[in-house]
Amino acid sequence: MNSPRWLTRLGKSLMIGGQAITATAKGRINSSDLSDQLMEAGPGSFLIVLITGVAAGTVFNIQVAAELSKQGVGSQVGGLLAIGMAREIAPLLTATLLTGKVATAYAAQLGTMKVTEQIDAITMLRTDPIEYLVVPRLIAMVIMAPVQCLFFFSVALWSGQISSTALYQIPPDVFWESVRDWLSMSDLPFMLIKALVFGMLIAVLACGWGLTTRGGPKEVGTSTTGAVVMTLVTVSLMDVLLTQLLFG
Repeated sequence: MNSPRWLTRLGKSLMIGGQAITATAKGRINSSDLSDQLMEAGPGSFLIVLITGVAAGTVFNIQVAAELSKQGVGSQVGGLLAIGMAREIAPLLTATLLTGKVATAYAAQLGTMKVTEQIDAITMLRTDPIEYLVVPRLIAMVIMAPVQCLFFFSVALWSGQISSTALYQIPPDVFWESVRDWLSMSDLPFMLIKALVFGMLIAVLACGWGLTTRGGPKEVGTSTTGAVVMTLVTVSLMDVLLTQLLFG
């Protein structure tokens, strides 16, 4: 009995990820492509992270501040927003945004190269396609996912403070004092650990799905969709596990 195709591809993707991590540890890095991938995962995605961060901080705050103000504890809005963002919303939403923006690009690029036999050409030139193509993308995501997450968190907090002051007359110093009271020393490092793991998963699965594309150009679209679905499911399951380990 044959195993489902998605399961086979998941196994191959994890093997590719393992090879890429090993190559990175040995210092075999294609530095010429690394800067392009850093731009794609970093500055190329800043705008969408900025807009979503502003929206998330404002909307979360409107919902929470309205209820807390009715209960007479509006001064705690900042702290509640801060721990909600740090422990769950910032890493998960950032990963979702990067999946939509970066993972699709990775899967489509490598899938196109696979079906047009460019991967075979790279192999014939005695170049390891995993070192040449996957390693720069993996490093870029591992570096940029925590950076984007911290950026998202900062933007969401500032937009939350501005909206709570404008809409609910909560003084800025009261807001920031509650942030300091509620956030523990471990919250931000744990948030960045989550983002780093999510970034690694996004790169490994997107590149794995791209490199295991077979057939013609039509299959590239199917692979890209499959990569996004698998990445979102895996990130969500990993989020449950990490939340239990880090904050449980």
